[in-house]
Amino acid sequence: MPPIPPPFADPTGFAQQSLARVRSTSPLVQCLTNSVVTGFTANVLLALGASPAMVDIPEEAGPFARIASGVLVNLGTPHAEQRSAMVEAAGAARSADTPWVLDPVAVGALPVRTALARELLELRPTVIRGNASEILALAGAGGGGRGVDSSDGVETAGESARELARTTGCVVAVSGPVDFVTDGVRSARIANGDALLTRVTGGGCALGAAITAFAAVDEDRFAATVAAVTVYTVAAELAAKEASGPGSFAVAFLDALAALEPADLAERAALS
Repeated sequence: MPPIPPPFADPTGFAQQSLARVRSTSPLVQCLTNSVVTGFTANVLLALGASPAMVDIPEEAGPFARIASGVLVNLGTPHAEQRSAMVEAAGAARSADTPWVLDPVAVGALPVRTALARELLELRPTVIRGNASEILALAGAGGGGRGVDSSDGVETAGESARELARTTGCVVAVSGPVDFVTDGVRSARIANGDALLTRVTGGGCALGAAITAFAAVDEDRFAATVAAVTVYTVAAELAAKEASGPGSFAVAFLDALAALEPADLAERAALS
């Protein structure tokens, strides 16, 4: 494996700097995402300091993708009009060299979104973020999980994630108790977070939006993805300390994202 190039020699320091860039530049993140998580996703982006835009209809999605800082395509509730807009936005993002993130929600077992994910994969996403079962299915090594829930462990998906990254040229982020990020050559594990993230609708989906914001401000998309996951999961740990359950956690999480300091990352980031 070649040496990790700077500026990723100090991943925690890079995460601190990357968060500062998101806050100072307020990247415009276009979200074509599912109807269940739209509000939470927008609030996560606002808490980070980014600017959300839920532009997801045909004839608007493509032109907007050309001016956005980054584009999120989340397959959670892909009705026919949105499917068309997703392909339009991804194609426009690719032609404009705009970073875009694919979240292949529940691919594998469900035929419509699986076919759509295959079509979108041809448009070369910058980052793919999913749970282990989704990544295995997208790589052709599994049949998917139980709807949006993974039935596979992160370590099971590690080699498939690397191969998917190598064949597509993208970064792959596998979410789980210990998150795994790879570009096919470099890999990182982030052992932060809290189980309450899985008890809030949109906990995983909004991570895709966060990754999009970070990818928009850093050209090293592997390092940017690691930074986004680190910031997101450290904030979850801080929020869990204040929460009494899922409802209070959701509010505390937004507050933690907004209040996160470099010292919090230095103290808590568990990167390897």
